[in-house]
Amino acid sequence: MNDWPEGWTGDDRGPRYGRGSTGAEPEGARVMRQVRRGPSPRRGQGPYGRPGGQGPAAPPHGVPRQPSYVDGGQGPAYAGDGQGYDSGYNTGQVYGRPAGDHGGPGAGGSRGPRPAPNWGRRIKWTAITVVAVVAVTSVATYFWADSKLRREVDLSTVIERPEPGKGTNYLIVGSDSREGMSAEDKKKLHTGSAEGKRTDSMMILHVGDNGDTLISLPRDSDVEIPSFRGAESGKLYPATGRHTKLNAAYAEDGPALLVRTIEYNTGLRIDHYVEIGFAGFANIVDAVGGVEITIDKPFKDKWSGADFQAGKQTLNGEEALAFVRTRHAFAASDLQRTKNQQKFLSALAHQVATPGTVLNPFKLYPTLGAGLDSLIVDKDMSLWDLASMFWAMKGVSGGDGTSMNMPISGSVGGNLVWDKAKLKTLVNELKNDEKVTVTGD
Repeated sequence: MNDWPEGWTGDDRGPRYGRGSTGAEPEGARVMRQVRRGPSPRRGQGPYGRPGGQGPAAPPHGVPRQPSYVDGGQGPAYAGDGQGYDSGYNTGQVYGRPAGDHGGPGAGGSRGPRPAPNWGRRIKWTAITVVAVVAVTSVATYFWADSKLRREVDLSTVIERPEPGKGTNYLIVGSDSREGMSAEDKKKLHTGSAEGKRTDSMMILHVGDNGDTLISLPRDSDVEIPSFRGAESGKLYPATGRHTKLNAAYAEDGPALLVRTIEYNTGLRIDHYVEIGFAGFANIVDAVGGVEITIDKPFKDKWSGADFQAGKQTLNGEEALAFVRTRHAFAASDLQRTKNQQKFLSALAHQVATPGTVLNPFKLYPTLGAGLDSLIVDKDMSLWDLASMFWAMKGVSGGDGTSMNMPISGSVGGNLVWDKAKLKTLVNELKNDEKVTVTGD
């Protein structure tokens, strides 16, 4: 039996709404929780508040009044109350923002304008990040470079050493070692193929508070070989009063005997030892892109391969080695060569220590790699000591120190004899870290 009046069934409700309807109204109050229900219709009114005469009468038990969904608030939701439901999409009311509110300042529950960037904070954290990266890179570079040093000379085997003085004394040795050189390298660098190692140059660099001093020791210097302990055998060799050239001490028993001989003949304690061979020297020069130097007079030497014109020029590794080795082109062969060696090594140190090398990783790392691989130092030498030595040599080349040859008084048997009076004064000034007043040739 149909309880709906006038044949109105649940399956025939017209185009208003409901199951299968194509109308725009919602299916029922269940569709949206926010829908408000108005008061029940008064007696005599049909559904949706229509008068009883304009539509079907209310059912006996009453039909729940259905809400009207009106988009944009157009039209009443319930007849007679003048209120409508607005989805908010047409008026800008989305996620709780009231209609007409576009996010201005003070709007309840809405975002205000984006705050201005805190540049002070950004700059601070950027600076902290940069400092951290630089610190980590610097520490890593230090340990990498320190691990490459060849600490092969044990100065603890040197006996009867002088007392330490003020400042630090480095013995810098250029050897004629051909280690790691191919036959083509030897031919290119005019080094020959002699076996063993000899010293081509020897210098004492004193680093102190009253100026740095670089003193060249001619390889032909006449010295007495003292008692010494063999570097490898450990055997004690007594003194015999034998005199020979200084570079013979190195050839006889290596760096330890060379240090022992210099200390015995000067009375000056050597704190650190640094040695570099032919190939290493040339590689360092090439790694820094060449070294600029001014040559006072032109000279040529077929033995070293030197062929230079006077004037300012940049020497590559091959040319630099020829420059520091040449002695046959000069009348005072050994003394002039030591002057050239001092001049060039100071220029090299100046080039290595420039910001263009230190701050440029494409120059710094190749230079460190080429230099540290070829340097032989004593076991107590640190990377800091080595850096101090290079900075001191740069200072000497810049006029902040003194560069000189060991004072010579004459010769005997072709060997150069040191001036004993000047030598004593020089050593006392160095031990006490005083400004050097002695001059050499």
